[in-house]
Amino acid sequence: MVRESEDDDRVYYVISDLHIGGDEQLEEVPFLDELLAFLERLEETDENAELVINGDAFGLWEFTTVEGIEKFDVLEETYPELFAQFRATGENVRITMLPGNHDHELAAYDEYVERFAEYNVDLVQDDAITRPVGDQAIHFEHGHQQDDNNRIEDWGNPHATPLGYYYNTLVTSRAGQLSDRGRYNWLKDVQAVTPTERMPIWLFSKYFYREMNPLIRYSLVPFLLLFNISILLVVLSGLHLAGIWSTPVEWTTEFLGQFGTAGTIAWSLLALNIGIAGLLVLIGIPLYFIRRDVRKTVDRFGVFETELTVDPTATYEETAREVFAEEPETTIFCFGHTHRPLLNEVDGGVLVNTGTWLKRLHRRDGIIGILPPVFYPSYQLAAVRIAPEADGVAIEYEQVTKPSPASEELTRTERFFTVGREPEPDLPDRHVVERSKTAPTAESTD
Repeated sequence: MVRESEDDDRVYYVISDLHIGGDEQLEEVPFLDELLAFLERLEETDENAELVINGDAFGLWEFTTVEGIEKFDVLEETYPELFAQFRATGENVRITMLPGNHDHELAAYDEYVERFAEYNVDLVQDDAITRPVGDQAIHFEHGHQQDDNNRIEDWGNPHATPLGYYYNTLVTSRAGQLSDRGRYNWLKDVQAVTPTERMPIWLFSKYFYREMNPLIRYSLVPFLLLFNISILLVVLSGLHLAGIWSTPVEWTTEFLGQFGTAGTIAWSLLALNIGIAGLLVLIGIPLYFIRRDVRKTVDRFGVFETELTVDPTATYEETAREVFAEEPETTIFCFGHTHRPLLNEVDGGVLVNTGTWLKRLHRRDGIIGILPPVFYPSYQLAAVRIAPEADGVAIEYEQVTKPSPASEELTRTERFFTVGREPEPDLPDRHVVERSKTAPTAESTD
């Protein structure tokens, strides 16, 4: 059974944002083997440890065909290995689970507490908890309560539907239902697109590199690559026709004329490129002013007062300052939700984000031309370990290695345009919160 200890030597392992489960293709858990291996290690540990799963363990919002506690039945049936490992790990270390926004229903039905208890998982239905560590304390919360678009105003209400609920039930779950209809099963990765505002450009990128007819794509690539040059040539051609400066056009004509038929073909293609680019410029100028006017009108009516995503640091730093001021023994504010690992010092304490076990998509814009950006995939699996030591409390990220799926998921074109620009995401360095926590001053809390 789990050891209960009255001393202050307990070590905490924290993970969050697994987003396990959902409609159809969202059932796939690409990191399941790594998660099971991590839980098996805790099953064998000699440490006085507690595992905190800090919200969004499951994607209950993404289930649209079952309701309430029936979702647990689906999870139990779909992931028997995971639940069996929960039971085994929970025999050795305490497992505490908090609801997030995607699995807020865990706080809405008491049956979930009973069902998880059968697998040695202590489901706490509060939105936050505090744990002692040495002579300090840790504040745990998922983080969505600091996000206007995902805050649950009526905590524990099974019918709570913030803005993010509609996005995930109407967009993410639908993507899971349609994903396998593509040339490649990519649409389900919509849940990994952050910030949410990038979703339209991500869809266009995947259409261009994955779904577009290859003949059309390969015929467009040269034009798109040369677009910037074509714009310059449009300007030079205009100067030539106006009789202001003809040297560049005359030089180009003379140079290509040396190559006979090949030069004539090249000049024809160049002229076609210039004509298309010029037409786009002419069309683009009025469209630019129309778009700007529409944006001003929308802003004037206040239709969009906030973005769909929350600031990854500012809101949480402000909340952490409030928690540290109200609870002087609390020095660590640990959250998830934004999917971005970070460790920032705040008024003598630290703000810690545990990241996500979902795929990370890193945007890589084209260097030249107007090609759609490439969203390069990688994994940044990690567990945050928080433990007391002689000088205070140590916080470190224990990385779980998983190779990038880029070779299987990116087309040759995408890989070509990102050569030498592959992402190398780093986790925060080890940090020690010293025993003598400095009390926040009036200036630092403003």
